[in-house]
Amino acid sequence: MQQATDFLEECHALSKILEPLSDSDFERHTQFKDWTINDVIGHLHLFNHAANLTLEDGDKFLAFYAPIAAAVKEGRTLVETQGEWLGNLSGRKLFEAWKAVCEETAANYAKADPKLRLKWAGPDMSAKSFITARQMETWAHGQEIFDLLGIARVDTDRIKNIAHLGVLAFGWTFENRKEKIPEPSPHVKLHAPSGAVWEWNESQDDNHVEGSATGFCQIVTQVRNVADTDVITTGETARQWMENAQCFAGKPETPPAPGTRFTQ
Repeated sequence: MQQATDFLEECHALSKILEPLSDSDFERHTQFKDWTINDVIGHLHLFNHAANLTLEDGDKFLAFYAPIAAAVKEGRTLVETQGEWLGNLSGRKLFEAWKAVCEETAANYAKADPKLRLKWAGPDMSAKSFITARQMETWAHGQEIFDLLGIARVDTDRIKNIAHLGVLAFGWTFENRKEKIPEPSPHVKLHAPSGAVWEWNESQDDNHVEGSATGFCQIVTQVRNVADTDVITTGETARQWMENAQCFAGKPETPPAPGTRFTQ
């Protein structure tokens, strides 16, 4: 699957900026929930491991994830629960472990049937959607590290996978908040890093989202408030969607307030 290659390239892009860091650098705090770089990479590492488990055997994944879900339900954070699994793994050693599992995950999914249904924390997903979600999470959580290090990320057209996921999650954004899903879905027109134009849904002058693909992806992954991007909305449905967009599973999350997420 091309999506497996795209996931690996996303990992490589993040790895490139992590490579020069020292153990102490991994203890620096990001703008995302005050997570450290260790927390971010530990999170990605754990769920890449889980991605390999569910591809191997859904029951193995369910057994692995059950105590994590139970702990979160009791009020513990993901960082606290992943710490038990990671043990003393941190800094450069965590970085090297994460890199190795990225390679393993990409290789495993490259050989998988794209339509294979896989168990996950939320609804079952196809292998194709699954590895796309791993790319999305790597890209999204990578943003807080790019921001912390003061590096402006240069995207490529592989973010189309993330944009597509964001468009598909239109209904989920409302459903997850126990709100009626408005119809029809807004027309989406995005300008790709390459200069190409990507479009989804029927053209509607009064129900429209337009801007850079990077800005749109930042919104749907909640790494930027819509006000801090170049994305323009037309119509109430488009406005509500972009103000609450969420393309990842889990409870409804509030997007960052304007001006709170930025390249330092």
